[in-house]
Amino acid sequence: MSLAEYLSKSLNTIKRANWYRQEKTITGLSGAVIELDGQKLVNFASNDYLGLSADERLINSAIEAIQKYGTGSTGSRLLSGHRKLHEDLEKAIASWKHTEKALVFSSGYSANIGTISALVNQKDLILGDEYNHSSLKNGAKLSQSQVIEYSHHNCQDLQAKLIKNRYLYRHCLILTDSVFSMDGDLCPLPELQAIATKYNCWLLIDEAHATGVMGKTGAGCLEHFDIKGENIIQIGTLSKAIGSLGGYVAGSELLIDFLRNRCPTWIYTTALSPADTGAALKSIEIIQSEPKKRWQLWQNIALLKENLNFVNMDFLPSESAILCLKSKTAKETLNLSVKLRENGFFAPAIRPPTVPTSRIRFSVMATHKPEHFTQLNKAIAEFRM
Repeated sequence: MSLAEYLSKSLNTIKRANWYRQEKTITGLSGAVIELDGQKLVNFASNDYLGLSADERLINSAIEAIQKYGTGSTGSRLLSGHRKLHEDLEKAIASWKHTEKALVFSSGYSANIGTISALVNQKDLILGDEYNHSSLKNGAKLSQSQVIEYSHHNCQDLQAKLIKNRYLYRHCLILTDSVFSMDGDLCPLPELQAIATKYNCWLLIDEAHATGVMGKTGAGCLEHFDIKGENIIQIGTLSKAIGSLGGYVAGSELLIDFLRNRCPTWIYTTALSPADTGAALKSIEIIQSEPKKRWQLWQNIALLKENLNFVNMDFLPSESAILCLKSKTAKETLNLSVKLRENGFFAPAIRPPTVPTSRIRFSVMATHKPEHFTQLNKAIAEFRM
């Protein structure tokens, strides 16, 4: 079979399963209302939870950084790419996260796969939640460790697998999202920390969808649960509530020094651009100094739940800004997404293999208006009668 024949056959299989996907072009600034292919839509597809990506202060900080440092960092941090701006951002993240140090990456994905593959290898064991993000799963594969998944949120299953396997390996790393991006639920972090301590494991938490949203100051789920620990590694992204681009690792000074010398996705890639770095630095300042933005987000989450009759409709349990309406099939999910768009709403159809079951995923923003939720309620009620 030629390459073209193989690719054509594979794509046809994807299309028959209603799993085929394509980009959608947004015109202009992103926000609670967007223009998509010439149509104005209320945006329930964005991870920009605090609406900061279009904030003039972030835009101006990005412009100032470009004017001072240029458009690109020109090399890796260990060669020509290091700027004081990177250090300033890392200090701000570490202070916010209450860790000794932090390290900035070009994306959250690269932070995950690089950190995991640097920390453990063939002699080690990884246990990960079955619903973890792709970056956690692929980082585990790249590490060449023995990888075992435990049932979603099931600490009893995790313990059983540790009892059976832990003694066979040198180190053990437990991996979990803190907020699960396609479900909206939180990991059982206090229980996971207790298990990690009991079985002498390290715990890596991906705070991508919690940073800026969860906790007293928006620092994430570790702050939300008031958890600290020397064997905890925090990873997250600058591209969601922070409204910029990039990723980070936060932890001990030893961990960060180790990653500087052993993490391939940090060592061998060009440093984060000045614009992204400047915007992220300004965003963290705003999030900490303007708690009203986070308060408004949580008000809007409550409004969406109230208007969509969260209890009686078939929603997945959620404790975050992500709410998912379950569907029986991929085709039904696609049809509902199309009908929503026809009525002025952009809410994506999430289908396998990204998730085990199809759903419509609603992401709430602090900049949504009350009428957006009442209008959405009317539209969904009509479709599901």
